[in-house]
Amino acid sequence: MAAPVITITRQYASGGSEVARLVAGALGWTVIDNEFVDQVAERAGLPAAEVAQLEERAPGLLERLARTLAVASPEMFLASAAAPPVERDEATIVQVTERVIAEAAAHGRIVLVGRGAQAVLARRPDALHVYVVASKPWRMQLAVERLGVDPARVEQVVDETDRQRDQYVKTYYKRQRRRQSGGDGSNCGFRIADCGLDGP
Repeated sequence: MAAPVITITRQYASGGSEVARLVAGALGWTVIDNEFVDQVAERAGLPAAEVAQLEERAPGLLERLARTLAVASPEMFLASAAAPPVERDEATIVQVTERVIAEAAAHGRIVLVGRGAQAVLARRPDALHVYVVASKPWRMQLAVERLGVDPARVEQVVDETDRQRDQYVKTYYKRQRRRQSGGDGSNCGFRIADCGLDGP
């Protein structure tokens, strides 16, 4: 039997990455969080900044339409550098990310943060899937103080990031990211207040 795995799904600015580090530290396990970006970029042959921009989001309607037009009528984009990249789409990044998740999980004793890991490993019986939430005012404060989000846009950033993450899991895995329990007890919700972490 493979060694166990924990996945951490989190609301934006809920402290999920910090929870992952605390859990991994207490267990003596490894955390893979932002390291996903570097590993996926290296394997996909893409700049890390491009992978970071595309991670945990599904393309919107306008992006999909632009790509379709670019393939069907490339002449529309000849005079412009605005042609959307067709070959470097999110689906490729998702596939590479899935391979990174599967390889990391094969080693076990690992805490995987985000990137749809809970969906990729949904059927794995030795995986515990945790969803970290926090109150919106707490998340907005953390986003401003620790993540450098503009206070004038913080509510929009928090809402949009969560919406993109929800859409990513729904688009690529046909699952709800916020699903609290799989009925088998392997999933659990987690409020940041339960952790005893100080606010921002």
